[in-house]
Amino acid sequence: MNKKNKTYTVKEAIKKMENYCAYQERCHKEVEGKLFEMNLINLVKEEIILHLLKHNFLNEERFAKAYARGKFNIKKWGKTRIVRELKYRNISTYNVKSALSEIDENDYFTVFHALAEKKFETIKEKNPYKKSKKLADYLMYRGWETDLIYQKINELIPRK
Repeated sequence: MNKKNKTYTVKEAIKKMENYCAYQERCHKEVEGKLFEMNLINLVKEEIILHLLKHNFLNEERFAKAYARGKFNIKKWGKTRIVRELKYRNISTYNVKSALSEIDENDYFTVFHALAEKKFETIKEKNPYKKSKKLADYLMYRGWETDLIYQKINELIPRK
């Protein structure tokens, strides 16, 4: 049987979604996408989402906090990128702020400086303007704030 045409009973769908949410934190958008792939009717989708919320399988604030901690600690993302990604997932402003509070300010600056210095050492460019542009692009892609980036560049490449 083709996976696209598989049909689920409500109990099977609930069990599948419980496992999906238990495996890792999920946001509503991911759960809705998964339910859409399962070709369920809207009434059943709503019933499943309510069940997941009621039994604490789905919790947007918990997801946002785990997401922010994970992306900062593992991928070394800055707050700008974390906020953008959470907004893309339709996370409320309250939950975004709550998630950012999970990141310790001292750790944030320590990671930023270490990341910037490490990348600066690996850039082989001789021209200081091109080197600073490459460093800025790298750090902006990672979601670090522009004022921090240019402060660090001025520290690493003093202007004459």
